[in-house]
Amino acid sequence: MNRSDKKERVMNLTLNHLKLLVTVSLAVVPMANAFAHQVILKSIHKHITLGSTVPGNGDQNPYAIIVAPVTSGNINKGDVLVDNFNDKSNLQGTGTTIIDYRPSTKKTTLFANLPKKLDQCPGGVGLSTAMTMLKSGWVIVGSTPSTDGTTATKGDGCLIVLDTTGHVVSAWSSPTINDPWGNIASIDSGSTATLFITMAGLGVSDPKIIDPKTGNPPIIHKSTVVRMEISIPEGKPPVLLSQTVIGSGFSERADKDSFLFGPTGLALGPNRTIYVTDVLDNVITAIPDAVTRTDSAGTGWEVTRDGQLAGPLAMVMTPGGHLLVSNGNNGKVVEVDPISGKQIDAQWVDQNPAQTPPGSGDLFGIAMTPDGKGFYYVQDDTNTLMEAI
Repeated sequence: MNRSDKKERVMNLTLNHLKLLVTVSLAVVPMANAFAHQVILKSIHKHITLGSTVPGNGDQNPYAIIVAPVTSGNINKGDVLVDNFNDKSNLQGTGTTIIDYRPSTKKTTLFANLPKKLDQCPGGVGLSTAMTMLKSGWVIVGSTPSTDGTTATKGDGCLIVLDTTGHVVSAWSSPTINDPWGNIASIDSGSTATLFITMAGLGVSDPKIIDPKTGNPPIIHKSTVVRMEISIPEGKPPVLLSQTVIGSGFSERADKDSFLFGPTGLALGPNRTIYVTDVLDNVITAIPDAVTRTDSAGTGWEVTRDGQLAGPLAMVMTPGGHLLVSNGNNGKVVEVDPISGKQIDAQWVDQNPAQTPPGSGDLFGIAMTPDGKGFYYVQDDTNTLMEAI
């Protein structure tokens, strides 16, 4: 074969390869786009009460919800873990329990009952919305503690590592860790993991200190989003390697009824962007390059504000790339397209008329069901785990 023949053959192969790529792309893109534009809330027609989140010791006020990614120890893959922020006397920042709901048996058991005090945890234990379970089976949960149920006695808290039998194996504290508050978003490879967590206790005051202009405690802009790199040695607990503040300046304040307000929802987008809910500013923002950045992006860029949002709290990413957000100031869940910023739909999932507006203060944690077609949420007013299908 001479040089010109070889060149012609290469050109033909290249053209055929390009035609194949175009054909595959045209076949895949419509399917991907159709999936990406699925609206979860339009398919939700039923809300099922799965059971009480109150364990034997009387803890209440369910906060975090996670779905177990693996079977390990006392946990089965697909189990729903829920922690409690209050003790039986309803004091906030004093809850120490995590319950385990098993969909296959429809039964709830106690997974963990932590001690009130841990040497490694400044201020004690009060389990917050910050909770995750790694592929290696370890459970990590945040503590935002108090002794009298208000921020007047709050401690800096910590992150607590539990084994799959619910026992404490270690706890992490540092100047960067100050009241781990919001959902934990994560990237988990098995032997290493990256966690994203909001810190909402930096400079929060006693709730008795009132701003005369608003009649509420003063709002400060010190909350942060922290990226944590951890390693998971085989057969040993996770080790915290580094901490980087990638977001800062989010609003927070003390509250006599709700303990504190701070950024709560965190969701990791497919483009490695972290989305954050800011309850006081009634906005969702985005921090770009969250996995690699070495500095703070401030509060990031605005995705969407106001509209159907009413005190946005917990947040989760749907399989189609939308955000589901639970409102703290009414009983609605809002679906948002983070790319366009459009608020696509909203559904009133808690219509308890005892609050004004209905369902106000009732919603908190949220998590997708394993099939991606529905979601779990909690109702704080009745201390129950719910499923939307």
